[in-house]
Amino acid sequence: MIAAVTDVAPGDPSEDPSEDPRDALIREQAQLIAAQAGQIAALEATVAGLREQLEAAARAGSRNSGNSSMPPSSDDLPGRKPPRKQRRAAERAEKKRGKQPGAPGASMTWEVPDRTEDHHPGGTCSCGRDLAGAADLGVARSYQQEEIPAAAAERVQHDLHESRCACGRVHAAARPAGVPDSALSIGPRLRALAVYLVIFQHVPVERCRQLIADVTGAAVSDGFIHSCLAKAASLAADVVRLIRTLITAAAVAGFDETTLRSGPAGKKKYVHGAFTEEYSAFWLGTRSLDSMEDAGILPGFAGIVVSDRYQNYFHPRWEHIAGNQACAAHILRDYQDCAEAYPDAVWPVQAQRALRGLIHTWHAAREQGLEAIPAGVREPLEHEFRHAVLAGLASVPRVPGPKNSTKQRPAASCSNSAATAAATCSCSPRTPASGLRTTSASAAYAP
Repeated sequence: MIAAVTDVAPGDPSEDPSEDPRDALIREQAQLIAAQAGQIAALEATVAGLREQLEAAARAGSRNSGNSSMPPSSDDLPGRKPPRKQRRAAERAEKKRGKQPGAPGASMTWEVPDRTEDHHPGGTCSCGRDLAGAADLGVARSYQQEEIPAAAAERVQHDLHESRCACGRVHAAARPAGVPDSALSIGPRLRALAVYLVIFQHVPVERCRQLIADVTGAAVSDGFIHSCLAKAASLAADVVRLIRTLITAAAVAGFDETTLRSGPAGKKKYVHGAFTEEYSAFWLGTRSLDSMEDAGILPGFAGIVVSDRYQNYFHPRWEHIAGNQACAAHILRDYQDCAEAYPDAVWPVQAQRALRGLIHTWHAAREQGLEAIPAGVREPLEHEFRHAVLAGLASVPRVPGPKNSTKQRPAASCSNSAATAAATCSCSPRTPASGLRTTSASAAYAP
């Protein structure tokens, strides 16, 4: 028998006549599956990263003054959704026009007039006689009108006279108070008006100058208005120092910082504020430790700092402070954030309800002159709040990460800070640092 001649080299395993062809197919499919599994794992990792980025972008877009520390002025930014409370107000079409319940009102009443003007018939009668000579029969009807006198700046010249006594001595009159030693000046009432418009009514300097010119007819310059502000500041310097000293000596004070457009277009500074229930002090600077030190309160402050948890309030430079407490208004915003992030959870709403109830009862106790919230009112709210915090801590685990990372799930950072507040809920109306009092530092943003 003659053997068949082939091109296969002896010993080639791929053409091993003893191997089943299905084994080669299985090996090929196994390699393909392994490659596909690697591709799927890579795609899943990519999708997970994109999903995390999308969630982060969605959360960033949902931030507003109702669920974060953002100021109310940012609610009007393009694409920003206003807080739920504002949306409900905007969507309430059935709201009646005019004065709303609870709003302060004003009414006009008939009073003794400051001045009376008599008006007599004029012209001629149908008989042809002039009514100027007609007999006056008295007042037929009266009308009262509230009006302001026409405000017009007047130029007053102060002439200081000299007089000679019988003894021969010559005496000269002294300058009146408010008249500087200058041939031309502007009076104190006009200066006070400029300060009032700029400081109290927040009218810009240029518009203040125009308003004074339109209303009074006095032509003043921007430099004059700035000089009025500097003069007013110098007159109030001793009072400002006293207020800062009283705040520094307080047991509890609220601290806050907010942006303010100042200087050239596009530039901004920060207004630093320190508040007690009776005093407020402000300082214009940057959002830095040096500006906070220049404000002159934190370096010597030895009480409880109530703040929005800005990191500079926890700096070791403030070596005398007794402790830090989160502002109650910001804790409420955190729980609103949790309610939006976990819509099926009950504990965020429960915590908000209990904390608002504690704040309300604190104000009620204070109005009644009580030294503390009655235990029968306080304890159920404390119990409700504490259990809401515990439920949040149990249901939302901390996010593992590096030591220098503060990133947490929405509820984690909220519950951790609220746990501290829960430990001090049984407060007296005289000690607003315990989490129930929304101090002046946060009252402007309180829900």
